[in-house]
Amino acid sequence: MISPDIIRRLQAILPPHCLLIAQEDVKPFETDGLTAFHSTPDVVALPETEDQVKAIIALCRETQTPIVFRGAGTGVSGGALPVDGAVLLAMTKFNRILSIDPLARIARVQPGVRNLAISEAAAPFSLYYAPDPSSQIACTIGGNVAENSGGVHCLKYGLTVHNILSVRVLTIDGEELVIGSEALDAPGYDLLALLTGSEGMLAVTLEISVKLLPKPERTQVVLAAFDEVEKGGAAVGAIISGGVLPAGLEMMDKLAIEAAEAYSHAGYPLDAEAILLVEVDGTQEEVSEDVMRVREILLASGATDIRTAKDEAEQKKFWAGRKAAFPAVGRLAPDYYCMDGTIPRKALPAVLKRMAELSTEYALPVANVFHAGDGNLHPLILYDANQPGEWEKAERFGADILEMCVAHGGSITGEHGVGIEKISQMCVQFGNAELQAFHGIKACFDPDGLLNPGKAVPTLHRCAEYGAMHVRSGNLPFPELPRF
Repeated sequence: MISPDIIRRLQAILPPHCLLIAQEDVKPFETDGLTAFHSTPDVVALPETEDQVKAIIALCRETQTPIVFRGAGTGVSGGALPVDGAVLLAMTKFNRILSIDPLARIARVQPGVRNLAISEAAAPFSLYYAPDPSSQIACTIGGNVAENSGGVHCLKYGLTVHNILSVRVLTIDGEELVIGSEALDAPGYDLLALLTGSEGMLAVTLEISVKLLPKPERTQVVLAAFDEVEKGGAAVGAIISGGVLPAGLEMMDKLAIEAAEAYSHAGYPLDAEAILLVEVDGTQEEVSEDVMRVREILLASGATDIRTAKDEAEQKKFWAGRKAAFPAVGRLAPDYYCMDGTIPRKALPAVLKRMAELSTEYALPVANVFHAGDGNLHPLILYDANQPGEWEKAERFGADILEMCVAHGGSITGEHGVGIEKISQMCVQFGNAELQAFHGIKACFDPDGLLNPGKAVPTLHRCAEYGAMHVRSGNLPFPELPRF
């Protein structure tokens, strides 16, 4: 519990409307998009100026009070989950686009700016911001930096880390740093990549410079249906190896197709076991050539139906179904658990087959939605939290999926981060030496461990306990797993 003295000192820093204390006011901040975990914060600070942020950081450093940062709360790994006795520092009022330079193709924005708002502001200059998470209408760029978010176009255009140039941050010591550069390169170590995806554990972001890209001359979307999920998975690798780099390459299985079609009426074939959405972009000539090549590969891969969107409206319908997949699946069961693991593309057929077997073993349906081009899986495990034991079963199912990803040479996360959700699986992904190095980096920025404590990087003691649990259960993945 946070002390009354700290509350009084926060009240001296912030105006009344920027400090939430009453239970009915702080209750909405008890969870992020991973609603299986709840923790009501003691206090929520909503600063409006950088001086207020600096004063809050100084107070927390002086009193050794933990700080948890929060953006729009759309994250799905528990990264913004409140911690007992901590100040929840929400940066949503920092929502201004500071400048757009169409010649340099750079936008300077505050961390509370919505992802989609950047592209909307750049549209008059025929520019846009490439990373487009499914939550882009609500998620903030500061949260995207914290989680290294991606989206359906990350195959060709990369994740957040590939699309930002610099960040201005405030350390726990109150030091203001500019990490990165608006030039093509910055001297020294690549600290920008270190800060991106650090989940609020190293510093608080005050400002971000992002790259803007010219809108392509033409885009075209091809939808392909398959009578077996494994065939669709194999087609993904065939497209890439066939010399085509799509802007987006997404996959959905039958359960996800049915849910998305009922929800958004995108025109998906309901008799398909899986569909691929392949978007190519570029000049008129490049797109025409790529579409022909993609169709050839899809036919050779066993596609039962291939549709090329006839106009922009149909393209938007195809993508609307994919982007609405998560809320659509929410209509199939009282609850679902969204996973986020990554595998090499070549492993996709084997992983899909094993996932179906696990679904049967756990007696829990799973709807699969993938950023298939870069091997980023988003299985949605359906369950009912009102039924005793179902959440625990879903959690074990999810852990098995993540550990299977590592066993195939992949990772426990592609874009959602670790937060509290995957912290035990970090013990599978990494050995003690790597984890000690992570703790060393954390100590360089935050020696007292005040920033977002308990997230992303497990203690070695926790990993020892997790390993012992696997020994007791007879599940022994540790010796065989690769170390990175």
